[in-house]
Amino acid sequence: MFRFVYVLFFMVSYLIYSIPNLARVKKVSSIENVEESDTIRHSMAKRLAKGIIVRTGTTVILKGEGNIPKGPVLFVSNHEGDFDIPVLLGYIEKPFGFMSKIEVKKVPVISQWMTVLNCVFVDRKNKRQSVLSIRECITKLKEGHSLVIFPEGTRNKGKGINSFKTGAFRIALDAEVPIIPVHIQGTADIFENQRAGLRPASVTINILPPVLPGEYQGKTPRELADDIQGLISSGTITKAS
Repeated sequence: MFRFVYVLFFMVSYLIYSIPNLARVKKVSSIENVEESDTIRHSMAKRLAKGIIVRTGTTVILKGEGNIPKGPVLFVSNHEGDFDIPVLLGYIEKPFGFMSKIEVKKVPVISQWMTVLNCVFVDRKNKRQSVLSIRECITKLKEGHSLVIFPEGTRNKGKGINSFKTGAFRIALDAEVPIIPVHIQGTADIFENQRAGLRPASVTINILPPVLPGEYQGKTPRELADDIQGLISSGTITKAS
């Protein structure tokens, strides 16, 4: 429980400290170089994310980061637990936004930072709004921003990868950007698999070789979802380090 309070205190303190920077990063233009401006916008959030993971006592091993090409990409990852986002945000150098539940939009400061990071809020209970969120993701990718999506839709808690939903792959097919399969292992041991509080864990992020648009165009979203799920389930193919 002490570790949970320690991490929570750090997170709240850092968010309060970050408030004056919100106005500054909102003014950063992304017209000339999207990835460069996103790197500036994400720098503070990345420090927060990594600080959270370090304070849980967790060790993170990152494999295959050299597989990530320049330009916008769609990271597609399995979803073990709540700490997947801070692990990916803190340890992958390339800046990215992500999809989040609409309820988070009501949380002060955090929701504002998420907007700055090009995150997309989705209301899964509202089919029309979900379609609009998918369109927003496509627009952000076409503008040059990268995104990460968890197509399982819910945490698997380290008990095997659940069937991938097709929404993420409709986004890829329309945006025509490289898909980067990501296999995460160990994040559920930080929180979900504990009786109470947080515990140190050993986490591995394995970034697999990109699947390029020329390789997946012509496939249905279901076929593409099954292909990418197969790659992530294997979780062992790493060309670059």
